[in-house]
Amino acid sequence: MDRRRFVSSTVGVLAALQHDSVARAQSAVGAVSGRPADSVARDEDFWLNIRHAFTVDRNLINLNNGGVSPSPRMVMDTEKRYLEVENMSPSYYMWNVLDPGIETVRRRLARTFGCDPEEIAITRNASESLEIVQLGMELKAGDEVLTTNQDYPRMITTWKQRERRDGIVLKQITFPVPPPSLDYLAKRIEENITSKTKVIHICHITNRTGQIFPVKKICQMARARGIEVVVDGAHAFAQFPFKHEDLDCDYYGTSLHKWVLAPIGTGMLYVRKSKISKIWPMMAAPENMAENIRKFEEIGTHPASQRNAITEALTFHESIGAERKAERLRYLRRRWSNKLRALPGVKILNSDDPEQSCGIGFIQVDGFDAPALAKYLMDKYRIWTVAIVTPGEYHGLRITPNVYTTLEEIDTFAEVMEKVIRKGSIPA
Repeated sequence: MDRRRFVSSTVGVLAALQHDSVARAQSAVGAVSGRPADSVARDEDFWLNIRHAFTVDRNLINLNNGGVSPSPRMVMDTEKRYLEVENMSPSYYMWNVLDPGIETVRRRLARTFGCDPEEIAITRNASESLEIVQLGMELKAGDEVLTTNQDYPRMITTWKQRERRDGIVLKQITFPVPPPSLDYLAKRIEENITSKTKVIHICHITNRTGQIFPVKKICQMARARGIEVVVDGAHAFAQFPFKHEDLDCDYYGTSLHKWVLAPIGTGMLYVRKSKISKIWPMMAAPENMAENIRKFEEIGTHPASQRNAITEALTFHESIGAERKAERLRYLRRRWSNKLRALPGVKILNSDDPEQSCGIGFIQVDGFDAPALAKYLMDKYRIWTVAIVTPGEYHGLRITPNVYTTLEEIDTFAEVMEKVIRKGSIPA
């Protein structure tokens, strides 16, 4: 089979594999066209079609989709097919047939984010994206980096390494959960700025209690003072709708294997075009790439199969609709939290304000050890959650369902939690 026939055959197979998932999603969307997103969020016939696009283990109730989410079948099948193609003769098919497809991925991501494709680099995860900026910025001894104690641990670790290596100063501030308002968060940042502050590092939405930050307000406030802002969007991109113009940021890193539902090991970095030349790539690139966003992708040999399948994840995401997806996630979060919030010792530590929260929920139960509770839920009921402990402040379980999560799974979690809370202790 010559190259043209081979590629044509591959495209045909992929189209057949994709048809069922996309057709189901598009058929479901057609049935609810024109209806408000919050109404569709409660339409189980619509979400039944979405669930059929996944091949998940229903003997495990996965409420830790904030870590890594499963991809729809169409994404997995596409990734596997591309892997088979590149394995035919990797140095030829990977570099000559598949790698050019990354430019389509770049354009699709840029359209979703609302920016120029020449401002988007494809990475392996949010950590890599953010570390490129953190380690690539020119900073000198005594320069201050301002962040919070609730930002992602790996990013804090990166700044602490720069403290040891370069003598910069990391300042971490606290804030209550949930905070009283978005304006409060912006004020907490602003009041801690000093003449030595050179960088502000914030989450778009925190990985702990799902607190959304007023990114645009902070970015514009900082820019007026000549301060750089690095935005960690690991949990934001595709969890709820927004565009770059809603943020006005210069740097934004995110994972695509969380809420975009792309293959595991895919991420995205946005750098404003005027800033690209100012950031050193984490792995060396030639001097003539100084202003080229692709310099951040110079990591050596890597599989094209994962990256090329990102396009299918974006297609699936768009088939559902970003607003419908966000409202469904909010509906699932409220379904379990509203059943538990009035129980003795319960504190729901995520905001219920839709401007400050989406699908990530957090429950603390006074007197209960969070890791022990998470272990009990898994060992006894196969309910998979994550325990988070912020010493001296709060502790509890982060709950993150996704679009394939059933109401029965949410209700099972709530019922088990109610039984344990009313008992007053974790059963032996």
